[in-house]
Amino acid sequence: MKNPDHTRAVGQLLIAALLWSLAGVLLKGLEWPALAVSGGRGIIAAVFLVATSRRLKFTWSRVQVGAALAYASCTVTFVIANKLTTAANAILLQYTAPIWVALLGAWLLHERPTRADKWAIVVALGGMSLFFANELRWISVLGNLVGTFSGISFAVCVMLLRKQKDGSAVESIILGNLLAFAIGLPAIVTAPALPASGWLLLLLLGIVQLGLSYRFYAQATKHVTALEAVIIPVVEPILNPLWVLLCFGERPGRLALIGGTLVLGAVMFRAIAAIRTPRSPSPIAETRSS
Repeated sequence: MKNPDHTRAVGQLLIAALLWSLAGVLLKGLEWPALAVSGGRGIIAAVFLVATSRRLKFTWSRVQVGAALAYASCTVTFVIANKLTTAANAILLQYTAPIWVALLGAWLLHERPTRADKWAIVVALGGMSLFFANELRWISVLGNLVGTFSGISFAVCVMLLRKQKDGSAVESIILGNLLAFAIGLPAIVTAPALPASGWLLLLLLGIVQLGLSYRFYAQATKHVTALEAVIIPVVEPILNPLWVLLCFGERPGRLALIGGTLVLGAVMFRAIAAIRTPRSPSPIAETRSS
């Protein structure tokens, strides 16, 4: 029998992925330093989430604060990666998160990786290596390294959001956005003034691409496993470089495309395996959002 809450959560994850996919085109169109952008969109997203949330509860538990730290690390390094490498590389490297969830889930959520998980990890790691072979310039390698770290941070954030039991998912995201603002504040102060079009892009990044998307995401994490929470939104890396290609004509390299195909193929293989042998969310990972 289908679980209506689970079905609704899948839809919410897909909506979140669609909104996330706007990041590449919005970031490429915003002429501001990476840290200034991450800080600016962070404070806008935090204000949006506070204004649209009720009965917020900041427990300051280690899990709540840890999720906030991982979230801030994920969002800040993703913006930096977008500035240092192509949008395709940045988003596809961030979506190595299922690998890290499979590796760390046994320790943090008591969910051991299946045989399908292990095969997905091997293929995806092979695809990742092609990103580093795509260009030998140090600036591109640095961007790929930052993008990989963003994927690890995303995985840790998802697992800590799933681990919370006290309705702290949205609160962690708010704290993470405030931390991203604090990190980016010095860059915001010294950055050149934005034109009206730049402020519009920043508002879209903060409210739509980050705030609204994570509103849906926090609600969805109550009814899916941690691995589902990073596998289902896999449509994002397909859409993200598409918007950039249509708007800016930025084309990823051939090896990056091959590597990206391997990564996405590994993740889709794992998604099909999950559908055939569904697993109930671990009790320790139950999450309640505000």
